[in-house]
Amino acid sequence: MNPLEILAQGAVIPAHPLALTAGTTLDERRQRALTRYYLASGAGGVAVAVHTTQFEIREPGVGLLRPVLELAADTLRAEADRPFVKVAGACGYTAQAVAEAELAASLGYDAVLLSPAVPGADEKGLIDRARAVGEVLPVIGFYLQEAVGGRYLSPAFWSAFADLPSTVAVKTAPFDRYRTADVIRAVAASDRADEVALYTGNDDDIIGDLLTCYDTPGGRRWFAGGLLGQWAVWTRAAVTLLADVRRARAGDHEAMVRCLARRPELTDANQAVFDVRGGFRGCIAGVHEVLRRQGLLAGTWCLDPESALSPGQTEELTRVAAAYPWLTDDDFVKEHLDDWLR
Repeated sequence: MNPLEILAQGAVIPAHPLALTAGTTLDERRQRALTRYYLASGAGGVAVAVHTTQFEIREPGVGLLRPVLELAADTLRAEADRPFVKVAGACGYTAQAVAEAELAASLGYDAVLLSPAVPGADEKGLIDRARAVGEVLPVIGFYLQEAVGGRYLSPAFWSAFADLPSTVAVKTAPFDRYRTADVIRAVAASDRADEVALYTGNDDDIIGDLLTCYDTPGGRRWFAGGLLGQWAVWTRAAVTLLADVRRARAGDHEAMVRCLARRPELTDANQAVFDVRGGFRGCIAGVHEVLRRQGLLAGTWCLDPESALSPGQTEELTRVAAAYPWLTDDDFVKEHLDDWLR
């Protein structure tokens, strides 16, 4: 099975964080350790240079886009003993997005997650940009929530996006039930519906998305998997969860009851990780704090000094980790940490 077949089948795809030193330089050892963690956890792929990796890596004074893409690709090339999906984030207007896709292609990435945050671009402009990027690598669409830079995109846009021959998946992450349903119906109505996998990015209701069946005129549609910032932490447990969801969808009553019970618990955990009470200001730092407690990161440092833990966020992280032991993978990390940090 090749990486794009894994993407189509459905997988856990964590959004890769950025490991920094206290001086906000790249911590290469811990950056590699994170990639090894996701591989060992059983994830089906990883997304690099996306929001969780911090968009600031592209700034001229930072210059970390190539290094972080290269580190993940080199680590996986040397150590992955199975097919593994490598997704690269791409941003900006058409010229920038194409250049970033070309860089990713040169490093062996399989697909591009295309950010919709393009100031002033209309829907036709976004489709034209996706078409241009798709000439370089297969494209994953991204419906991003407005709280972190997204915008409303019409059902007609998503049907047109799915009809592009290079589109292989759509990540639906508006954190909005109405807009999520818009995407499902629009993709199902497109001519290429069967060739476009649906991925949840709605970290506020991951299990709800994965358990929901959409009966559309084009047929029955499910989310295949998740490409998520939430799955950048406790990833081993996320892999176990997706397997349980699949059992539930296949008719296992006990698995369904278990998943339904865990649905609000995972959402509760996400509000702590993503700092919902703080308006998502600490969403990246929250991911870092979980990984710091496990020893994978040395600190919660971000390139943007405003991206920091909010008051009360650490206490919330402590609470949810204690309340939901099924969610954490601390013992797994402890067992393998020295090897990943080698």
